[in-house]
Amino acid sequence: MNQNKLILIVDDDSRNIFALSLTLRTRGYQVMSCSMALEAIRLLEDKDNKVSLVLMDMMMPEIDGYEAIRLIRNSPIISDIPIIAVTAQAMSGDREKCLASGAQSYISKPIDVDRLLIEIERFI
Repeated sequence: MNQNKLILIVDDDSRNIFALSLTLRTRGYQVMSCSMALEAIRLLEDKDNKVSLVLMDMMMPEIDGYEAIRLIRNSPIISDIPIIAVTAQAMSGDREKCLASGAQSYISKPIDVDRLLIEIERFI
């Protein structure tokens, strides 16, 4: 059942967080969100947060999604959490760059909700 699955949305645009949160909640997922990569890492490292999957925006200020994923992958506590890169970058090579940074999957914006749900179910 999805109600026990917690998804962390990391995006610096509150409109994206709102839309994704609403979409995921209507499908029974629990949702947490934050707008900064370092905050996401702190949330993931908190043992009380049983995050099942991260949706990581790749273009954020300060620490972008690429670096955030590298930091997560280098942390012994949270290195195995599934991450789906979410980005408006849909040019040739962007998918490969996201996967090379450590993401398990890649979704481009605007988000195809059906495809996103299929990708989420692959990992949780």
